[in-house]
Formats: sequence, structure tokens, C-alpha cells
Amino acid sequence: MRLMILLPVVVAVSASSLLAQMPEGLGREETQKMCSGCHELERSISLRQNRDGWKTTMNKMVSLGAESTDAEFISVLEYLAANFPAAPIPPLNVNTARAIDFESRLTLRRSQSAAVIEYRTKHGGFKSIEDLKKVPGIDAAKIDAKKDVLVF
Repeated sequence: MRLMILLPVVVAVSASSLLAQMPEGLGREETQKMCSGCHELERSISLRQNRDGWKTTMNKMVSLGAESTDAEFISVLEYLAANFPAAPIPPLNVNTARAIDFESRLTLRRSQSAAVIEYRTKHGGFKSIEDLKKVPGIDAAKIDAKKDVLVF
């Protein structure tokens, strides 16, 4: 039984050099076998995801007809999650961020995000969270809820 994981190609490299880049560990051989059975190995590991993301991807491949034993599935899942994790989201610099960044990262409305940009343009960079809360119409509760991702 084989499990195929189909993902977009980010970097094209030879199979031997890619295998050399795959860290040693439980599940390495199963990952190589399963993921290269249908397509290039780099397609499988080019996307970085957390464990739930890898599980979703693998379940999708199974729904498309890929087969594996439960033990193989778990081994590959654990290997991918441990060795090809999602990259952490960087902090949001409120003095360089675009309006869309405020919308997506702070869940501000479009008008609030535009107000932040306008205020920053007129008054200069923000020095603290309290400065950011001075923007007219800003949702201070959303700012407080996301203060850990903000840098000034």
C-alpha cells in the first residue's frame, strides 16, 4: 500500500541531493517511499506545515486514492511534522506594516486599518501600544488581544 502526498514544488533539486537533505529519523524511509511513489520527493516536503496541516494534506491524498497502513501513515505524519514544521509568523511591525497586514493579523476592519496608516503618515511612527490606541476609531480590545505580536 502506498500513500502519496502531492504538494507544490518550491525548489527543484535532484532526488539524491534532496534525500541527503532529509534528516535522519524514524519515518524517513517511509516518507521517501510513499512520497516518491507518485511524484518527486521535493513536492512532498516543500510545503512547511504544523502537525494538523500535514495530517490534513495526508488525509486529502488518501481521499484521492492513496493507500497506506495506519502505521505507515503515522510514521510519515510524525516525520513530516517533526522535520518540516511550519515557519513561525513574524511579529507585526506597526511602523512598516501595510493596511492588509493590520486587517489579517489584528482582524481590524478595512476602515480601521486605513485609519492606522493615515495616522502613522500624519503623526510619524508609533512608539508604544498606547500610541496605536490613539488612532481614532481603532478597536482597542483587538489591539490589546494581539499585543504580543506587535513590535514598534
